[in-house]
Amino acid sequence: MLKEFDVRKINRRDFFNTLGSSGWIALFPWLQSCTKEINEATSGEKVRIGIIGTGSRGMYHLNNLLNIPQAEVIALCDDYKPHLQQAATLYPVAQQYDNYYNLLENKDIQAIIIVTPLNEHDVMTVDALSAGKHVFCEKSMSLSLEGCKKIYDAYKQHNKVLYIGQQRLFDPKYIKAMEMIHNGLIGTITGMRAYWYRNSDWRRPVPSSELERRINWRLYREHSAGLITELAAHQLQVGDWALGERPESVVGYGDIVYWKDGREVYDNISLIYRYPSGIKMSYESIISNKFLGLEELILGDKGTMELEKGKYYFEEAQPAPGIMQLINDIEHKIFDNVSFAGPSWVPETASINKSYPVLENINVTSGESSVGAIGDGSVELLTAFCNAAIMGEKNDRLVEEAYYSSVFALLGLQAMDEKRIITFPKELAI
Repeated sequence: MLKEFDVRKINRRDFFNTLGSSGWIALFPWLQSCTKEINEATSGEKVRIGIIGTGSRGMYHLNNLLNIPQAEVIALCDDYKPHLQQAATLYPVAQQYDNYYNLLENKDIQAIIIVTPLNEHDVMTVDALSAGKHVFCEKSMSLSLEGCKKIYDAYKQHNKVLYIGQQRLFDPKYIKAMEMIHNGLIGTITGMRAYWYRNSDWRRPVPSSELERRINWRLYREHSAGLITELAAHQLQVGDWALGERPESVVGYGDIVYWKDGREVYDNISLIYRYPSGIKMSYESIISNKFLGLEELILGDKGTMELEKGKYYFEEAQPAPGIMQLINDIEHKIFDNVSFAGPSWVPETASINKSYPVLENINVTSGESSVGAIGDGSVELLTAFCNAAIMGEKNDRLVEEAYYSSVFALLGLQAMDEKRIITFPKELAI
């Protein structure tokens, strides 16, 4: 198991303060609500939040919101009373609801956070936007392609902020690594690979049998698509981010190989996404072996980037002069003003399989938690949402990234179910 480092070693405020330059925002437009200027503008302001869904992931967000000055949670909603009571211990003065329609009628609430089973995401998000609320909804967008499009159309119709839970877009080590990739550090991208391995049945204890599908919703098709929407939806996006393209087709297999316990979602999946350039991204996930853990690899002709570990490698023991000049440019020109940049290093010492960190202090997780990990970008994501809601600052690119990530996950599911190559439907383009 990989060690989980203390995220406090990465100063989040300093990270945000590096994002004021036009160069950063041009590369990463979804970070527009993380800049020093925006943080200063929202200082002392609060957005009044209602949260729908107070289970394990909801509690994870509620704990993080306690430490975000721009957030004020004034309402809690869950139709499962034990979860609602648990959340109320953190926010005892917040109003409690067992029906989200009633929560949406509360005029004091400015923003909604939706942390419910996947099959409820689209209807709740559309209802919340229609009610005049800013919305943060967990990934994926929807359990259906039609639902994804409904959310996108509702976002375009209403003048409200929409964030989807793609925290890798706000993780400092991913941002630093992606800038290095886009500046040519590992050369021309030739392939990509992502995987997420665990060894657990993904079940949660239930107090009575009639609550099985309600509590273990991730295991049943009426509520979830399993690994492809719960895990892969996070990782598929990084391929688009690195390559600057969207996949054109996908093929793959999904099976229930090990956990034959009545579940309806695959416990073993393998897919290949093909991009217009001919580059492929392979994706694998199983939950009966954890040896490989969690990773996304971007492969270039000059080197390899491990995004989750925050490390990169060179192909050759001695970089060519052009690469050495590139390294020097990156170290001494591009990153001089980036406060979370890693320590200097000498290119002449590079050797095969020798790794270099993208940051001085890197938070790495094992990928075993199904709730969230310290320093995975979730705090930055929630902070950006609060800033955006206060400023009324919509971010089209962020919504587009979430939309395509969700859509390509669902197309992967279709490819596995139908055991054929699925080509991206032109009518789904936005």
